[in-house]
Amino acid sequence: MMIKNFINNIKFWYSNARPYSAPITLLCWLLIFVYSLKQGGNAILGIIAYLGIAVVHLATNLSDDYFDYKRLAANGEFTNNEKTIKCKYLRNGQATIQDLRNVIIIMLSFAAVIGLFLFFAAGWGVAIFALCTLPIALFYSKLSSRGLGDLAVILAYGPLMYGGVYYVMTGRFSPDVLFLSISSGIFVNTILYAHMLMDYDSDVESGKTTLCTRLKTKDNALEGLLAFYITGYIFIAYFGIRTSNYYYFLTFLTIPLVFDLYNSLKMYNENPKSIPKIYPWHYPLEDWEDKLNSGSAPFFFRFLYTRNISTYYMLLACLATFLK
Repeated sequence: MMIKNFINNIKFWYSNARPYSAPITLLCWLLIFVYSLKQGGNAILGIIAYLGIAVVHLATNLSDDYFDYKRLAANGEFTNNEKTIKCKYLRNGQATIQDLRNVIIIMLSFAAVIGLFLFFAAGWGVAIFALCTLPIALFYSKLSSRGLGDLAVILAYGPLMYGGVYYVMTGRFSPDVLFLSISSGIFVNTILYAHMLMDYDSDVESGKTTLCTRLKTKDNALEGLLAFYITGYIFIAYFGIRTSNYYYFLTFLTIPLVFDLYNSLKMYNENPKSIPKIYPWHYPLEDWEDKLNSGSAPFFFRFLYTRNISTYYMLLACLATFLK
């Protein structure tokens, strides 16, 4: 019975830590893992590093819930502006805020043990990356509420993850990895940015500051998304040229999807209830029928499609790394 309860608790907290975002973390890690292997890196240390990254990622999602719940509860802002799911497990009494805090502490402690092992196995550089990452994991919600969420995500999924994994696997720092990491971090951030773009009106109404609201209008914020994508493509192109691996230009195959997404989000700005015609390249769209029935399909179509574009980008970049 105790083992069963333990497993159920793990499943419960894992489901609340927004595991739908876990695949993009895995693919982001996989890209630098494969690249590091090509440079003679240690595969076992790279896999152990992923365990730490995955735990910190899920802990960060829960930490975001912790601070948001305290803020929303204090201000009485539990409305439908969080797409009806924000902190649902706290709001319906399945867990308390103290339970959530304890789980975050346990997860970060587990990640710290992994970090300590890697420190002794790989070298002092691990401490630098860990110390830079920890504030983002603990205070992401606060950074996000001040319009710094994009910078935090790009740093965490870009230079910190890529530089850290590369160092753990090879024992070296690499300027080349910096360019690859910035491109990848930007593509991960587009998922967050699209979410904020669709939350523009509710964020303005509640007084929440994001990069989108700083741009003053939804049209400006939509152009900001294009700017992120263009910057990401520039960095991956420069990395390909710098490393003489022109297969990285395969990632440009996602450009038509970006313009498709742009038009879809432009339609959403004009009519938040609109759903474009769905084609095979839009998939996967998890629990699509449920989302249609609940009325959340217009939002989640764009959100999941943005995630899928980043997924395709990561897969093509991994393929480019394999091919050379």
